[in-house]
Amino acid sequence: MAETAKLNKEIFDLSVENHELLKLTYDAYLANSRSSHAKTLKRGEVRGGGKKPWKQKGTGRARFGSTRNPIWRHGGVAFGRTGEENFTKKVSKSAKKLAVRQALSLLNKEKAVFTFDSKKLSGKTKDAVKVLKDLKLDEKSVLIVVSEKTPEILRSVNNLENVKLVRATYLNTFDLMNADAVLFEEKALESLENWLLDKEVKEEK
Repeated sequence: MAETAKLNKEIFDLSVENHELLKLTYDAYLANSRSSHAKTLKRGEVRGGGKKPWKQKGTGRARFGSTRNPIWRHGGVAFGRTGEENFTKKVSKSAKKLAVRQALSLLNKEKAVFTFDSKKLSGKTKDAVKVLKDLKLDEKSVLIVVSEKTPEILRSVNNLENVKLVRATYLNTFDLMNADAVLFEEKALESLENWLLDKEVKEEK
């Protein structure tokens, strides 16, 4: 944990008794990212099969009207994919925010939360590499959290394979749980607190 910034205990020091909520939001992220492109042909959509395979009687075989029958090879598929399946899972906003706080608390407990000064990133990849090397994170999967994706920050980290950039208000349990370490821009901590603790809403009231 970096000493340059004080981390809010309401976000980074929760007691996580179980991982049920983390798993729920993690699975929901994957489900909501899933697309439904697979589609099978129904009996009426299979090409051919218009002619009766053999006459109704006298052959000793079971009667059949079309080779498009689902029990035939190359026939239609019964109860197959339509391409319109909905895999989304709904999770409340409060549950998502609590899960993010739990994930951050677990990472902080493992001493995997760091801060950096965005002024050190002038738009060159070597700047970002130096920041990571100074924190001994250059060989780890790092999630960099910023308040805004400025052109300088984007140019600095875009070519780094082990780095993912995300705005503070778009944090999710999937990215957090798949990162070895989280690197916060100092300004992003304020945005994170306002979002997770609903500080802006309280001030309006």
